[in-house]
Amino acid sequence: MRYAIILEPCGRNWSAHVPDLPGCVATGASIDETKTRLRQAIEMHLAGLREDLVPIPRPSIAVDSIEVAA
Repeated sequence: MRYAIILEPCGRNWSAHVPDLPGCVATGASIDETKTRLRQAIEMHLAGLREDLVPIPRPSIAVDSIEVAA
């Protein structure tokens, strides 16, 4: 599955979350580190849902961007 993620600068670090998986978050010193940690967090989150016999949410968030004049 392919989940949309949100990456945000947070002081000197980065934070990220998965809108389709509430509570699934990660932080890191760089975007790459944050994405690596978030992948691990997603895997753990999904494993916990499976263990609790909770249905895994299907990805539903669409991501795009729009260019505008500044």
